Amino acid sequence: MSTAHPDDISDDTGSGPERLAVTADPTEQAGAENFPVALKVLPAAPRRHLMAIYGYARMVDDIGDEYTGDRIARLDAVEQELRGLYAGRPAKEQVLRELAPTIEACGIPAEVLVRLIEANRVDQVVARYATFDQLADYCTLSANPVGELVLYVFGRHTPTRVALSDRICTALQIIEHLQDVAEDHRAGRVYLPQEDLDRFGVTEADLAAPRANAALRDLVAYQAERAAAWLSAGEPLLYSLHGFARLAVTGYAAGGRAALAALARSGYDPLPGPPKASKAMVVGALLRTTFGRRA
Repeated sequence: MSTAHPDDISDDTGSGPERLAVTADPTEQAGAENFPVALKVLPAAPRRHLMAIYGYARMVDDIGDEYTGDRIARLDAVEQELRGLYAGRPAKEQVLRELAPTIEACGIPAEVLVRLIEANRVDQVVARYATFDQLADYCTLSANPVGELVLYVFGRHTPTRVALSDRICTALQIIEHLQDVAEDHRAGRVYLPQEDLDRFGVTEADLAAPRANAALRDLVAYQAERAAAWLSAGEPLLYSLHGFARLAVTGYAAGGRAALAALARSGYDPLPGPPKASKAMVVGALLRTTFGRRA
């Protein structure tokens, strides 16, 4: 199922959609990974669960990106051991042992965790995407499960909330791809859809240059506008939340906004290195996200 149209779900958000995220320190999150690491403000229990989830996601991504052996076989082994947890078998992997109490306490189904493994399997065999719809479908594996996992941690998992979470997570994945155009290209991967490369007249040779030409800058700006639209479509989620859950979600979305601002400040040229948001940019994005217009 394509996810490439951010407004293609009902606007009925019930008593309060809540979604995603995990960041008590948006300064840490804005310029780095889309899964937040700094959780110092959160109470101990959700912080512990979120760190266990982060450790799992980081391990799976490291296998997919850096493991020097048979990556597919290694991912298969992790999935087998993960499913063993659900069958009552103790895990050998330290990361999975630490994840087990979170699975039990938060009622996390195996399928959500397995999708992150599947995303890394896809990365071993798919290095290009013909259309934006195909890229958005990939995000249902690589990014959207993160938000769903956080919904389970905060006890806010409903279909409507997941749909809103998916919008924000897809946006954040697109932003990360824009930040990492050069690094991904060196690794043999291109996350700019071929249809858009063709539309803007960008070649893969352009992605290997030290600086972006005008065509590539225009393409990155276009993709950034898309990501901003997805963020806006998901942000109604924030306004029904309270307390630490709202802080986490707001910090996550603000990190995405700050990353977009950093891209704009760079002139939409990510080739010298991922554009980084300053602390002031992050704080400004956090304030605008917190006190801005409600959807």
